[in-house]
Amino acid sequence: MRHLVIYVHGKGGCAEEAKHYHPLFPDSDVIGFDYHAQTPWEAKEEFPRFFDLHSQGYDSVILIANSIGAFFSMNALGEKNISQAMFISPIVNMEQLIADMMMWSHVTENELEIKKEIPTEFGETLSWEYLCYARKHPIKWSVPTCILYGGKDHLTSRQTVSGFADQIGAKLTVMKDGEHWFHTEEQMKVLDQWISSSIR
Repeated sequence: MRHLVIYVHGKGGCAEEAKHYHPLFPDSDVIGFDYHAQTPWEAKEEFPRFFDLHSQGYDSVILIANSIGAFFSMNALGEKNISQAMFISPIVNMEQLIADMMMWSHVTENELEIKKEIPTEFGETLSWEYLCYARKHPIKWSVPTCILYGGKDHLTSRQTVSGFADQIGAKLTVMKDGEHWFHTEEQMKVLDQWISSSIR
């Protein structure tokens, strides 16, 4: 039996992060995906090509995805033969996140529709096209999934991630003091334990 693990990084991350998961999957090939997509419609083109190219010849594929990488994966790979997904701080409701960012920046929907794009003080550019896409394409995901969520995640509320987990039947694990970006020694220890206990 040949097993593959595909790691999809979050914003500002890289495929090199996949090396962290090698010891956790000693009997599998582990690869990272350095994607270029900035939007879900670009991911819909790029992600399936990568998946089809690299998953050939494997009996099972596990997907580990982080933050926006999880959002892109759910939008683009829902029809693929994935045996299990493990999502770390996933963006599960992009429409809600954009609405929150508009509120933080005091931007109205009417204003965004007129201007199409509005840069924010926190480095993100609000996009009318992105908001419309998120509304028209709600996530449809039926892969057996485990979610790791930080109690101090500033991008997705506990209520939102819990609702999503219930909706798709995912097992949700919450690290009370975890952040959106799992990176401290303590957070990575929890992440590793979560991975090990979640492998089916």
